[in-house]
Amino acid sequence: MKASEIRSKWLQFFESKGHKVEPSAPLVPHNDPTLLWINAGMAPLKAYFDGRVVPENPRIANAQKCIRTNDIENVGKTRRHHTFFEMLGNFSIGDYFKEETITWAWEFLTSPEWIGFDKDRLSVTIHPEDDEAFRIWNEKMGIPAERIYKLEDNFWDIGEGPCGPCTEIFYDRGEKYGDLSDPECVPGGENERFLEVWNLVFSQFNHNKDGSYTPLPNKNIDTGAGLERFASILQDVDSNFDTDLFRPIIDATCEIAGVRYGVNTDVDVALKVVADHIRTVVFSVGDGVLPGNEGRGYVIRRLLRRAVRYGKATLGVEKPFMYRLTKIVGDVMGMYYTEVVEKREFIEKVIRMEEERFHETLTEGLAILTTLVESAKGAGRKTLDGAEAFKLYDTYGFPFDLTEDFAAEQGLGVDREGFDRAMDEQRQRARAARQETGSMKVQGGALADFTVKSEFVGYTDLVTSAKVIGIVQGDELVEMAGAGETVAVLLDRTPFYAESGGQVADKGTLTGKDVAVQVEEVSKAPHGQHVHYATIERGVLRVGDELQAAVASSDREDTIKNHTATHLLHKALKEVLGEHVNQAGSLVQPDRLRFDFSHIAAVTAEELAVIERKVNEQIWKGTALVIEQKPIAIAKAMGAMALFGEKYGDVVRVVQVGDYSIELCGGCHVESTSQIGLFKIVSESGIGSGIRRIEAVTGKGAYLYLDSQLQLLRDGAALVKASPAELPKRIEALQGQLRDAQKEIDALRGKIGSLEAGSLESQVRRVGDVPLLAAAVNGADMDTLRGIADTMKAKLGSVVILLGAANDGKVNLVAAVTPDLVKRGFSAGAIVKEAAAICGGGGGGRPDMAQAGGKDASKLPEALKSAEDLLAKQLQS
Repeated sequence: MKASEIRSKWLQFFESKGHKVEPSAPLVPHNDPTLLWINAGMAPLKAYFDGRVVPENPRIANAQKCIRTNDIENVGKTRRHHTFFEMLGNFSIGDYFKEETITWAWEFLTSPEWIGFDKDRLSVTIHPEDDEAFRIWNEKMGIPAERIYKLEDNFWDIGEGPCGPCTEIFYDRGEKYGDLSDPECVPGGENERFLEVWNLVFSQFNHNKDGSYTPLPNKNIDTGAGLERFASILQDVDSNFDTDLFRPIIDATCEIAGVRYGVNTDVDVALKVVADHIRTVVFSVGDGVLPGNEGRGYVIRRLLRRAVRYGKATLGVEKPFMYRLTKIVGDVMGMYYTEVVEKREFIEKVIRMEEERFHETLTEGLAILTTLVESAKGAGRKTLDGAEAFKLYDTYGFPFDLTEDFAAEQGLGVDREGFDRAMDEQRQRARAARQETGSMKVQGGALADFTVKSEFVGYTDLVTSAKVIGIVQGDELVEMAGAGETVAVLLDRTPFYAESGGQVADKGTLTGKDVAVQVEEVSKAPHGQHVHYATIERGVLRVGDELQAAVASSDREDTIKNHTATHLLHKALKEVLGEHVNQAGSLVQPDRLRFDFSHIAAVTAEELAVIERKVNEQIWKGTALVIEQKPIAIAKAMGAMALFGEKYGDVVRVVQVGDYSIELCGGCHVESTSQIGLFKIVSESGIGSGIRRIEAVTGKGAYLYLDSQLQLLRDGAALVKASPAELPKRIEALQGQLRDAQKEIDALRGKIGSLEAGSLESQVRRVGDVPLLAAAVNGADMDTLRGIADTMKAKLGSVVILLGAANDGKVNLVAAVTPDLVKRGFSAGAIVKEAAAICGGGGGGRPDMAQAGGKDASKLPEALKSAEDLLAKQLQS
C-alpha cells in the first residue's frame, strides 16, 4: 500500500466517523511561543483542547507535517529517526473519549477494508493506573492480558498544553526482527520487532506555564500515528527509508552521485541523511523559513549544510545538488502538500544559493579543521580545543555541529564547554557594546516601578490637554526642571506616537502658561506609558502642570502616508513575487519608507515597475481605510496578515484597505489611500541571506524626488545642447562619434606600434642564446605596450620582451615571451612581477603575456635591467 493511499484511507475512515478533515497547518506555529516548530498533529489545535476556541465540529482528523530536531545525530543511522515526518491524527474536543477511540483504532487497523493487520500481531501498552483502557482492550477488543503492558512512561506531555495518559499500539514484525527470549524484545522495549504504530492520548489535563497541571474544561482525545512507520509495515521493508516516501529521493541521489544504495554502510547513512534533510528543508522553505543564523533559519541552514557535507565527504558530490531533489520531493508529496509543487522554483533557488555559499565555507573550513585535528593528534589530545572550534565558527561560519561530526569521524571529541565559554564571552562583549550606545537607563532605572496610568489619544487627536505625571532627569524622578535642561516627561494623556512597529516617534511641543518644551523622541516605559524625551526651552516644568501637547502635524501627515504605503507595498510584493514574501522589518519616517522582505533574488526592473504600478492603482482608487479592534481569532479568520515574530494580545487592531490589504497593526494611517498622493520606489537591494530591501517615497517626498530626477535630466540635456526630449537621440549620436573616434585611436596606436617596433628592433640583444628586448617606450599606455609587444613577437619569432612607459610619475609594464621560450621555462608573469616590484608596484599574468604597474617612474631603467639579470640566472641554473 503506497503512503499516499494510507494517508487517504486514514482521512476517509475518520470522515466516515463524523470527523472534519482539517488541512495540515504550516510548520511555523502561530501564537504559540512554546514551540519552535509544529512537532505533533495536535500542536495546531491546542486552542481547541484548552477551551480558548470552540471548533465548529468537535471531531477532527488531519495529516500534519511536523519537524523535530532533538535527535539530529541519529538521523540516517537508525531505521526511524527523522527531522521531518507526517503525523496522522484523530481528535475529539469534549465529544467521544476512550471507548470510541480504542474501538475505532481497532477497526481501522484490523478491518480488511482499511489496513487489515492480523489481530494476533497487535499488542498495546497502557498507563498502570488506567484501568478503563485495560478493560476496553481486554474485554471489548479481545486482546489477551499478556499482550497488554503497563508502563509508567505512558503519559503524554510535550510542555505547555494538553496532556494525559496514553495507550500505544504495537505491531509484531516477526522473528527475523527479534528473539522473544531477549528481555528487551517486548512492546515498548529497545528492539526492532515490536514497532509502535499509533499512540492514543486521553487528554485530561493542561500543562500550564508555571509547571502546574489543571483539568481541561472537557476530556479530549489526541491520537498520533506515523505515516512513515505505517508505510514500512505495509510495504514490508526494513526501514522507513526503504518506503516509497524516501526511495525516490535516495535513488535520485544515487544517480547524481554515481553510487549504489545497500552496498556500503557509510554511503547508505549519507543517502538517508540527504533524503531526510531535503524533505525538511523543502517543506520549511515552502512555509517561509529561509536559512539564517538564528532560530528556525539556523535549523534549516544546519540541516542543509549537514546534508551537503555528507554529499561532499561520503558521496563525492563536489557541486551543489540538493536543490535538484526539490522536484523529487514534490513528485512524492505534492498531491497532498501542493505548496511544495507550487513554490518549487522559489524553493530550488533558496536551496541552491545556500549550497553554493556553503561549498565555499566548507572548503575553507574543512582545510582549517583538518589542520586542527592533525595538531590535536600530534599532541596526543583526545579533544579539539573549544576556543579553536569557536574561532572556526565565528570567523568562517563553520557550524559547531559539523566540527563535532568531523572530529568524531577522526576519533576525537570537541571541548563543548570551552566553545560555550567563548560564545558567552562574545555575547557579553556585544551586550556591553549595546549598553555603551543604548539609552535604556531611564526606562530600566527611575521608571521601573512607575505605574501611574497614561492614555494614548494620537490615533484621532494631534493636539490635547495633558497633565504632567512624571519627570525624569538623569536617572531620577524629579519634581521640576528648568530651562535648557533635557528631561523625560510622562503625561496622563498624549497624542505623541511612541516608536514601534517600524513607525518613528512623533515630534512636537508641550506648552503651558509659563513653560515651553520641545519633544524630540518618544518611547515606551516598562509599564507602557509614553515617555517624551524633550528639552525645556523656557520656564520651569513641574509635576502636575497642565499643558497643551501638540504633535508636529506636517511630519505626522507625511509619516502616515508612508505607513499606509508599506501595507500596500507588502500586498503588491506578494502578488508579483509570490506568497512566500513576508515582512522582515520596516522603517516609516516622514521623508521616506523602508521595507525589508523575504525573497531570494534581486527584484527585476520589470517586477519593480509592476509593484509600483499596483501600489499607485490602490492610491488612485481613493479607498477608505477601515480600522477596528477585533478578537485575534476573528482577525485571522478575516485573513489579516500578522507580522512574523510579533506578539499579539487577544484583541488586535485590524487595518483594512478595501478588499486589497488587511493587516494587524498598531500604527497610524491615512483615512483614504488618495491622501498618499503618489508612491515611487527609489531603490531595491539585498541586505542579507534571503532578505531584500525596498526604499520608497510618497506624497511630497515623491514629488521632490521626481523633481530632482527631472532636474538631472535637464542638466544632462543642457550639457549636450539638447532638450530633455531630444536627449536619448543626442546620446546615441555621441556614442556613435565615440565609437568612430575609438576606431581612429586604435588605428593610430597600430601605426605608432609599427613605428616603435621598427625603432626597437635595433635594441634586441642576447643573453646567452635568448634574444631579449627590454626597452622604454615614450608616453605609451598599457594597450599601446601590448600592441607593440605583439608586433615584436610576430616580427622576431623568438624573443623575451619587457617594455615600460612612464606616465605622470607612474609606470606601465608589459612582458611577453614567444611559445618556444615558454617551453624552455621562461615566464612573462615572473619577469613583469620582478620588474614591478622594483618600481614599487605589482602585477602578473600568463607565461606568454603579462602586465603590471608601478608607482616610482625613476626606477624604470633598473626595472628594465632586471629582465637581463633574471634571464642570466635562469640560464645558469
